[in-house]
Amino acid sequence: MEKEQNRNKPACQLISLPELSEPTPRQDIFWQRRNRVKRIIKRRWIYLRNLFREMINPKSLPLERVNEMPIKRDLEPGDRVKVRSKEEIQKTLNRWNQLKGCSFMEEMWSYCGSEQIVLKKVERFLDERDYLLKKCKNLVILDGVMCQGTIDFGSCDRSCYFFWREEWLEKI
Repeated sequence: MEKEQNRNKPACQLISLPELSEPTPRQDIFWQRRNRVKRIIKRRWIYLRNLFREMINPKSLPLERVNEMPIKRDLEPGDRVKVRSKEEIQKTLNRWNQLKGCSFMEEMWSYCGSEQIVLKKVERFLDERDYLLKKCKNLVILDGVMCQGTIDFGSCDRSCYFFWREEWLEKI
């Protein structure tokens, strides 16, 4: 009878020690912080993943915007162009005021409806953030249309040219 009772008892309590022990307050804080950091990283990762998908995938734009995008035109230096109206340009922009990675800056709105001359086509440019030469398509620079500074940072003496997508321009 004693042998049967001994068979039902566990041979050692080591197996159940993790369940019996309570975490120290220091361990509790560690795990709480760890879980909080994991949640924050997961949220940010999901946000960045969705942001990246929207940037590289034109299908992520609402369907009406994709269908309303104007047909591109091959512009050459010396061509006279008219900058499209504010409403037409806004239809092509996503929520970050970009079309295919090219931002339409606040300072560019004043040129809507004006006639300009194409100075040159842009095929490559130096990205000053990482000092890499990058290729691009359907970008032009307009003669005399330069940035004089931004609303956020104030005036600037560099006088950089704006990049204009061909979709924002109408050949005359």
